[in-house]
Amino acid sequence: MTRRRVFYSFHYENDVFRVQQIRNIGALESNSPAQPNQWEEVKRSGDTAIQRWIDNSMSNTSCVVVLIGSDTANRKWINYEIKKAWNDGKGLFGIYIQNLKDPRTGKCSRGKNPFDSFTIGDKPMSEYVRTYDPNQNDPYNDIANQIENWIECAIADRNR
Repeated sequence: MTRRRVFYSFHYENDVFRVQQIRNIGALESNSPAQPNQWEEVKRSGDTAIQRWIDNSMSNTSCVVVLIGSDTANRKWINYEIKKAWNDGKGLFGIYIQNLKDPRTGKCSRGKNPFDSFTIGDKPMSEYVRTYDPNQNDPYNDIANQIENWIECAIADRNR
């Protein structure tokens, strides 16, 4: 299978430890998350700097994976990343990550589907973009075993 370069979209403050578990799977080449001090510096530089950072991070990727935690939906920059991925023709899908444990806070509540906020023609984007809810008893291994297939499906969906 082709090793794909992906961009992870997620709510940094709430979900960075859950996201790090997915990064540690190691099956994918992915964007490196900004360290807290780097992210704070980008945020202090304003919206243009944030947009430029996202655009640069998303360039040369074939798929955007939205990691859906309790507060992911309707966040300004996640919405920007979803819209950009769609407009750029990238593969796009979501994974619910509420059952991955954060060492500080444990599990979180299941968040809303962020793709429900967008429309494609007269239908919600969620009718075109898949989301996956890994096995609650073993979410890490379910994601590890499936993520490459989910990425290939998302890319194939966009190529249709």
